[in-house]
Order: sequence, then structure tokens, then C-alpha cells
Amino acid sequence: MSTSIRPISRDELLAAPRDLPPLPSVVLELVESLGHEELSATQYAAKISRDQALAAKILRLANSSFYGRGRQVRSVPEAITLLGLRTVRGAVTAAGLAGSFRRHPGFDQTTFWRHSLGSALCAQALAGELRRDDADVAFTVGLLHDIGRLALANAFAPAYAEVERWRHDRDCTVGDAEHAVLGIDHAEIGGLIARQWNFAPAIVDAISQHHVPPAAEELTLTGIAHVGDAIAHALGLASDADEAVPALALPVWTACGLDDAACMRVFAHAEAQFETVCQALFH
Repeated sequence: MSTSIRPISRDELLAAPRDLPPLPSVVLELVESLGHEELSATQYAAKISRDQALAAKILRLANSSFYGRGRQVRSVPEAITLLGLRTVRGAVTAAGLAGSFRRHPGFDQTTFWRHSLGSALCAQALAGELRRDDADVAFTVGLLHDIGRLALANAFAPAYAEVERWRHDRDCTVGDAEHAVLGIDHAEIGGLIARQWNFAPAIVDAISQHHVPPAAEELTLTGIAHVGDAIAHALGLASDADEAVPALALPVWTACGLDDAACMRVFAHAEAQFETVCQALFH
């Protein structure tokens, strides 16, 4: 670690999630509702409409050139009808999270959220291509897989700026830079955050293990997060000059069972939506 940076104990690092700002209640409710299909579109619309800023972004997305159908969408229920419940739920989660964190010098939140959204869309597209029934959960874990980076940048801004300098100077992955400077990585912190937010165990595991997924004959949600992250990096969706593609676990990739045509469909599906969703939710 640079001598200009105060040494940080492991106990301090592990306490970083406690300093996170509270998430909008609608975001927590929507994530907690994953898998509960008995909730109606009307109930979701009522939850989203309570937050004017989030509702406005959903309307902007519904009226975008990618999703728009030549008529003005004026209400959240109309937007849900047009976009579909899964798309709206994912978009609200992304916009709510991005609006909850303050910016810090030395940490590029724009690039961070572009990669997070790209990973979410790639994970969702992969789950869809494999005809899984958890594509909306896959989107959420893709979106949240790097949330530990935000926690560390929020709690230890000068030290995390040093992480970013280390990554740039040595052309290494974020995780390698974090271990070199801090002695811990964002995946471990991200798992603590997911537990703090009372997320389902499968989501906690996917966030905490997305760089080192356990070997399994069948593709797990953790494996989906791992592959979605790698695809987003490989496609360069974040427009990060220091992009480094993390190593892909071969057993996990094999478990996907994708041929070349299926890979191209996953790439195309994610790329087609990416810029439109970024513009609607993060600007």
C-alpha cells in the first residue's frame, strides 16, 4: 500500500457495509419480491409510483426509441404493460441503486454503473438463452455483483483511489489491485452487503463468489453471474480504458453448453438494449 494511505485494519474493511446509504424502500421491496410471481403488475406499479424519481426514469425508458411504439406512455402501469414486469423490476433496481451513492474523486461511478448494467443484461440474456426461469434474478445479481466496490469507495475513498491507480499502473484486475492495496476484495464485501440487505442465500453466494464459482455439473446462479461479468468485460460495455477481462472458470463455461450461434445471440441481446437503458436510467 502507498505510504500516503493510512493502514486500514481488516475489521474496519469488514465494517464498510455499515456506512452504506439506505436504499430506496421500493428497491428493497422489489428485490425481496423476486420469485414471488403472485404479486400483480398493479401492486408493482403502486410501489414504483411512490418514488417520483424512479417513476420518471421508467417512463423515460418506456418512451425511448428502443422500446417506444409511437405513442406516449404516461403512467407506470402503461410502462409495465409495454416493457414487461421483469424489465421494469430490473430497471427500477438499477436506477434506485445508482441514485443512492454519492460520488468520490478517484472512483468513476459512470464506468462502474455501465459495467454493472452490462453484466446484468449479459446475465439476463444468458439465462434467457438457456431457458432458465430465473432471468430476473440473474439480472439482479449481475447488477449487484460489484456492489462491494461501491462500499469500499464510499467508506475509504483515498485508499480506493489508490486501488484504481494500482489497477491502471499494473494493468491488472480490480480484485488483484484490491488485494494488493487493501488485503481484501469487493466480492467478500459484496457478500456481506447482500446479507445485510437480507437477500436470498443464492443471491448472496452469487455476489460473494462471482470470481471463484464452485465447480458444479449444472450451471448455478453464481455461474451465471461469473459468465455475465466476463462477457460484459469482453464486450467492453463500460468503455473503460483499463478494462481487464477476468479469467473464466472452464467448468462453468462448459456447463453453459453454448455453441457459437448461441453466444452471438447472447451478445446481440445485451448490446441491443445497453445504451438505451443507460441513457434512460443513469442520466
